Amino acid sequence: MNNYLKLFFLAVLITSCAKNSKELPVDASNDQHPNLILTTKSVSEIKSKLGKVPLFDATLEKAKQAVDAALEKEIAVPIPKDMAGGYTHTQHKINYATMHKAGILFQLTGDQKYAIYIRDMLLEYAKMFPTLPRHPQMRSYARGKIFWQCLNDSNWLVYTSQAYDCIYSWLPKEQSDYLNKTLFRPYADFLSVETPQYFNRVHNHSTWGNVAVGMIGLVMNDDELVNRALYGLKKEDVDLKAKDNDGGFIFDKDGKAGFLANLDSPFSPDGFYTEGPYYQRYAMYPFLIFAEALQNKKPDLKIFEYKEGVLMKAVDALLNLTDADGEFFPLNDGQKGMSYYTASLVSAVDIAYYYGNQDPALLSVAKKQNKVQLDITGLRVAEALSANKEKPFIKQSMELSDGSQGDEGGIGILRHQKKDETLALVFKYSAQGLSHGHYDKLSFSLYENGEEVLQDYGLSRFVNVEQKNGGGYLKENKTFAKQTIAHNTIVQDQTSHFKYDFATGSKNHSDKYLFDVSNPDFQIVSAKEINAYPGTELHRTMIMVKDANDAKPYIIDVNRVQSNKAHTFDLPHYYFGQIIATNFAYQTPKQLLPLGKKYGYQHLWNEGMGIANAESIQFTWLHHQKFYTITAATQKEDEILFARIGANDPEFNLRKDPTLIIRKQAAKKAVFASVIASHGTYNPVTEKADNAYTPIESVKVLVDTKAYTAIEVVTSEKNSLLILSNEDNASDTMHRVTINNKDYRFQGAYYYKSTK
Repeated sequence: MNNYLKLFFLAVLITSCAKNSKELPVDASNDQHPNLILTTKSVSEIKSKLGKVPLFDATLEKAKQAVDAALEKEIAVPIPKDMAGGYTHTQHKINYATMHKAGILFQLTGDQKYAIYIRDMLLEYAKMFPTLPRHPQMRSYARGKIFWQCLNDSNWLVYTSQAYDCIYSWLPKEQSDYLNKTLFRPYADFLSVETPQYFNRVHNHSTWGNVAVGMIGLVMNDDELVNRALYGLKKEDVDLKAKDNDGGFIFDKDGKAGFLANLDSPFSPDGFYTEGPYYQRYAMYPFLIFAEALQNKKPDLKIFEYKEGVLMKAVDALLNLTDADGEFFPLNDGQKGMSYYTASLVSAVDIAYYYGNQDPALLSVAKKQNKVQLDITGLRVAEALSANKEKPFIKQSMELSDGSQGDEGGIGILRHQKKDETLALVFKYSAQGLSHGHYDKLSFSLYENGEEVLQDYGLSRFVNVEQKNGGGYLKENKTFAKQTIAHNTIVQDQTSHFKYDFATGSKNHSDKYLFDVSNPDFQIVSAKEINAYPGTELHRTMIMVKDANDAKPYIIDVNRVQSNKAHTFDLPHYYFGQIIATNFAYQTPKQLLPLGKKYGYQHLWNEGMGIANAESIQFTWLHHQKFYTITAATQKEDEILFARIGANDPEFNLRKDPTLIIRKQAAKKAVFASVIASHGTYNPVTEKADNAYTPIESVKVLVDTKAYTAIEVVTSEKNSLLILSNEDNASDTMHRVTINNKDYRFQGAYYYKSTK
């Protein structure tokens, strides 16, 4: 208590002095704080440019308005009790965000009211922290103190460390020593040595934990904490079988831990993050902000060169994993609508521009974001934009490998762009994706002009909406969203891939068979999966093709299934909008019943069923004033199911989206071949439908052997023949296939030709 009173009177003295001086004395010595994200050198340069760089000035002014409004209110540091979205959770988030901005404002304006605000807030936290047990909400495998999970406590410390760095040299030594001893060192120990199952793993959670400990270690010049952050803890006391909330193991299979391990293992050499773009977006802030701090304080580490510059590649990969509107593809657990406009991507773009090769394409993204990070990286971006140096960021067709060595499958993206018309196919043949992974080998989604045509469901969660399970994951994330039937891929015997077993799924990945986008009018990606169902091989090939007279490209989708036993195989297509027409008969039930009892089928209402009774069926729907049709090769006995999400969902946690399922029963081998076409529009003002009928007349399987599969696509104007080599993907192999007594010879893994 005596120490606290001593500090209190010292604070009063500082507050009194602040009334007579608003300028921070200049001290350019290397040891002078700030020296993490802002530095004494960069602060001096930024201050000299204030009022001259419009985007930087505008961003700073918005921060000033937000912080000034907060300063008019009393400091609130409530005793923690709520889950995400609740009052205490939200208030502590506001506190660290406001302190972070206040630190920047103190350095760039010299106004000590911002430093005083941070100091007073930190003294309140220092008073409270030693009294706190773990959070009362018993939901997390790693409960925090201020928040319900250590992840959010780490968020607090990452941002607060930067604020602390900004006032560290301004504080009397007695006060910084007090905060170090009472608040910050205990907080770092709590997140690490006291919670090893959280800190010592390869996962986005641990990245935040590593960076939190590392950042405060850099502020306090505590090399022990910095090394702990970089290399992790000793692992003798970690339960190797323990799992997190999502069912994932909390100990890396290779025994790695720490920040550098989280750079090594989850990132592929191409910069793809195995958990998927939603969590890559979330993790990029701690990855890059700590890298910037390390570059400033420990340049000998050369962190931006680590793993051949994987952090720079990661920013490029992440930007390419977006649709035409900049929204991330919801691979694995991913909330739809999250985009590169989020604050973490503002930082990522600025840091990548500054520490990379000053790519002018990044500037066009920054221009759309319309704000910058308030440090030297943001200043450089804002200056470059003022000089009109930006060039368009053109998203190309590309393959992104998965796995730390790039040998665990990947993601194939096929794109077509003509003026304002874009089409994007996303094909997933990657590894499990840690605990946020879904059981959806060889799944795909399709986008037109940024709108979903055939969707990936994404996650089942209302982030930070307290009424919905405290803002956390809903139980339906496991019972539906992660299950195979929730995705556009093959399901065997109504059972998810790997029987929804995380340990098995984590040991396996799909394998690329072919990726070739050298011809923009015929782009092909192909992959195999041999482990999802023992004894069954899945081989899917997807092609974006545009013949000379076609108004738009269309998608050819060929799914081959070979098994040592007879099974039932389902292939769902999750569409949006209104059914327009079918060329097969079907019946709708008077009473809705679920399609099954588990593996996600319990959440699908059976809304109708028909029998194909033809060699080719068609299904047309209208969405956002555009017509789409799936034309699929079928056997006469194939079942066509109309289903809708929402069964066994009493709390209405799931969206009520429809799906069309093609089912083949009692089959040891099967081919699901189809063409997906966008072909017309409807204008509700003129009430006119243009090209409402698909140009595709039929799709037929002509040949299917172990070595070759041949598909015929018939339109009113032409017949197109596609031949796929199923076992030899070499580009120099010569092939000969006989179809209807006619020989076809070709070199490479495929043949495609259209004839009138």
